[in-house]
Amino acid sequence: MLVELRVENLGIIAELTVPIGAGMTAITGETGAGKTLLVEALQLLLGGRADGALVRDGAAEARVDGRFHVGDDEVVLSRVVPNEGRSRAYINGRPVTAGELGAVGGELVDLHGQHDQQSLLVPAAQRALLDAWIGAPAEECRAELGLARVRLTELEAALGALGGDERTRAREIDLLRFQIGEIDAVEIATVDEDVVLGAEVALLDDAEAHRQALTTVRAALDDGASEALGNAQAALVGRDPFVALSERLRALQDDVAELAREIRLAAEAIVADPERLAAIRERRARLGELRRKYGDTLAEVLDHRHDSQARLDELETHDERAAALEAELADVVAERHEVAARLSALRTKHAPKLAAAVTARLRELALPHATVSIRVETMELHDDGADRITFELAPNPGESARPLAKAASGGELSRTMLAIRAVLSAAPPTLVFDEVDAGIGGEAGIAVGAALRDLAGAHQVLCVTHLAQVAAHADAHLHVSKATEGDRTVAAAEILLDEARVRELSRMLAGVGESEHARSHADELLRNSTRPRREPAKSRSRTRP
Repeated sequence: MLVELRVENLGIIAELTVPIGAGMTAITGETGAGKTLLVEALQLLLGGRADGALVRDGAAEARVDGRFHVGDDEVVLSRVVPNEGRSRAYINGRPVTAGELGAVGGELVDLHGQHDQQSLLVPAAQRALLDAWIGAPAEECRAELGLARVRLTELEAALGALGGDERTRAREIDLLRFQIGEIDAVEIATVDEDVVLGAEVALLDDAEAHRQALTTVRAALDDGASEALGNAQAALVGRDPFVALSERLRALQDDVAELAREIRLAAEAIVADPERLAAIRERRARLGELRRKYGDTLAEVLDHRHDSQARLDELETHDERAAALEAELADVVAERHEVAARLSALRTKHAPKLAAAVTARLRELALPHATVSIRVETMELHDDGADRITFELAPNPGESARPLAKAASGGELSRTMLAIRAVLSAAPPTLVFDEVDAGIGGEAGIAVGAALRDLAGAHQVLCVTHLAQVAAHADAHLHVSKATEGDRTVAAAEILLDEARVRELSRMLAGVGESEHARSHADELLRNSTRPRREPAKSRSRTRP
């Protein structure tokens, strides 16, 4: 929920920090005091249009920050609106687009009262409301449709991967067979065969010189090194203090003798073999040609051969695989249509029930003759079914029902939204109602206030109101006022308690100033508004963005 709203340099607001609690908060104040600016601040956090004209005179930019508690986490949404140029948006200090800000903000706040911010006017949202009313059966159908869509995509991709037309497949088959045959013909012995052969070429390529070099080394060891080490060791024989040195000299003499033997064997093993050298060079050339075509190493060449064989197997069994995939595809398509038909039947059955429940709540909200209907129309099949859901309102007898988006007045539309929320409170954690009480008063205002109070049992509710009958039902009362400081008008806000709240309700009732009668009426409203909240019919409140 929203726990703090901070606004800087927005209209007549210079700097304002408003703490918000749970339950219902009424926002009141005289016309022009700045109440609407608080709603516009929230609209900015929902990705709404940023207009430089909103920036306070003399300021370079306006800024709005909203701090939300989401479970155990905290989310801070921010919007900066300059005098000129594009606005900037942030989530937890990270720059984002206005659209991204709106996507997250829309999961946290739903604002009612301005046509361009009412998510319930979106057809997809109306469809989701009806499905939420239906409950688990609709959710199961939509889940099945989603899974079927995933499988359908997989099957279509698999069919596409089988190959194009028959002529294209034939050409690919010939190419794969040629490549596999070319690799198999070389008969690669090991993945490092070319490395081993390279070492042998280096040995044979200069065999006589290699042998002569080894012979020279052996002679040096036999004639010089061994004799010198023997003489050195003999000089220390019998000298006890140098026994360790004598033993090391003998060990060196043995090592040199062993090294000389290995060099002799290496020299004897070198045999000039021009035919072998030519054969190795030819073999390396063939291996190099394979690497040039199919991979940097022989291991990659063999991997290419494996993949080519797998692809060849697919193409050679194309007809059988295609027939199997197409049969499964047909089954999935039929399944989707069957599930969509079940979902359509559920929606057709339950739409009148939801409409009747909303209509009944409208009777309590100063729309005694209004009727809500829900139209279910068939459309193209998608993951949410094959239905277009349209909520319609007939405000008065004799008037035809019209989609909510084309409702006659903002007041009628807002109260319809409130009735829907009261009946089915599947909504973001925070709901904001601006002028929901437009055009009503008296008992109707009390009914609207009671409905908002009931809704605040499952959501945080903020309500901008001019009616004391509505404000009296709030858990908290935020009063917005304006004053002149020097030559500037500045807005302020405070939470009203006890006597201050009675005075504000009295002012709202009397129109101007206070009267004893208005104070008495205000006290009565506050006493009568403390009844227990009505539990919402169904509550599937979303709690995380």
